[in-house]
Amino acid sequence: MGRESNGAITRVNLGVFRPYLVTRPEHVQHILRDNAANYRREGLMWKPLSRLVGEPSGADPVWPLKRRTFQTLLTGKKIETYTDEMAATIAANVDDLGRRADAGEPVDCSDELTRIVYRAILRIFIGDRLSLADADRLGEAITIATTSSFRSRMLLPFVPHAVPLPGDHAFHRAVQKVDDIIFPVIEKARREGAHERDDAGHDIVSLLLQARDEDGAALDDQGVRDGIVSIFVAGTETTVTALSWLWVVLAAHPEVMQRLSAEIRDVLGGAQPTRAHLPKLSYTKMVLQELLRIYSVGWITPRIVAEDDVIDGVRMRRGATVAVSPYLTHRVPDVWPDPLRFDPERFAPGRSRHRFAYLAFGAGPHQCVGSVFFTVEAQLIVASMISRLRPTLHGPVGVRPQIGLTLKPRQPIRISLNPINRG
Repeated sequence: MGRESNGAITRVNLGVFRPYLVTRPEHVQHILRDNAANYRREGLMWKPLSRLVGEPSGADPVWPLKRRTFQTLLTGKKIETYTDEMAATIAANVDDLGRRADAGEPVDCSDELTRIVYRAILRIFIGDRLSLADADRLGEAITIATTSSFRSRMLLPFVPHAVPLPGDHAFHRAVQKVDDIIFPVIEKARREGAHERDDAGHDIVSLLLQARDEDGAALDDQGVRDGIVSIFVAGTETTVTALSWLWVVLAAHPEVMQRLSAEIRDVLGGAQPTRAHLPKLSYTKMVLQELLRIYSVGWITPRIVAEDDVIDGVRMRRGATVAVSPYLTHRVPDVWPDPLRFDPERFAPGRSRHRFAYLAFGAGPHQCVGSVFFTVEAQLIVASMISRLRPTLHGPVGVRPQIGLTLKPRQPIRISLNPINRG
């Protein structure tokens, strides 16, 4: 329906639920920036998501405190301080994957990427506060939580939580497992005086325990727990989902794979990727940007209208749901010519477009603070994997997406990974 409307604001008839669908960049700008205070992060996906990572920013009085902590960790110069450490951890886990997949048997791409990403985040942000076994358990629990009941809860946002829907039981069990892993970490950190340290570095537990608002108030254990889980979800969900789609794209576009491999080979020269290599991996970055255009991991950004408003002659009624869809905005033909074609050159230096035409990380005051972190993390993983392993996709190339919290592949992506002889 979004493509059929060719960018016009459309009201989708889903029975008792009739959201406005907004796709044009100028309309998106009005909602996410120009009049953002009138479009609240409530309902639809925010309600089920709050049970995993805490209340959305509009309803969470301590969100500014957590956001400042995330900005400290995930933006600018701070990332540079731990990029090489992250690169070494990723390379070590890619080598481990190569050894385990040496027989050429297909592996589940999502499972293996989750292992790599979680261990990198564990090493960087948690240190020795969690064992590798607990990190793997945490990754499994969060994956279940973000895939179990989200689809039914998102499609039926008006159904009270007291009314069970498909997937709710698995979701609650997964969230309980998350709590069982994270709360003891927080309690131990408090006992050890982590909230009093002045050398926390990039230890997310200590930073959240130390955080204070303007009145000197600190986060309680639930707030710290929500912040830790948010970092894991934000640091893994986009990366794992996007890079799962990458192998589908590369199998369908061998010319992209050839150019990508050549750049990685020429830049690295057989070495392990480091921070110094990243500026030279320009085509790798362009491939990732186009990947997030075609497969918009955050495929929908819902808002609730606080007061009546008018956008391009269309009255937006108070209390109505507005669905901004990056997936559809990225396919508006007059904004993205030949929008279904995978073309990394769209992101070549010097190309310009409307500021709100590309929404891979949202926009406006609630834009994801992890966009730079994603780019660094994903470049390191792709460079490590393609420089060390030769991936082959197993199964159909035309894998279709499935809606949920993120836009995941409908079928498991299975690849075989044959180590490249670099000697």
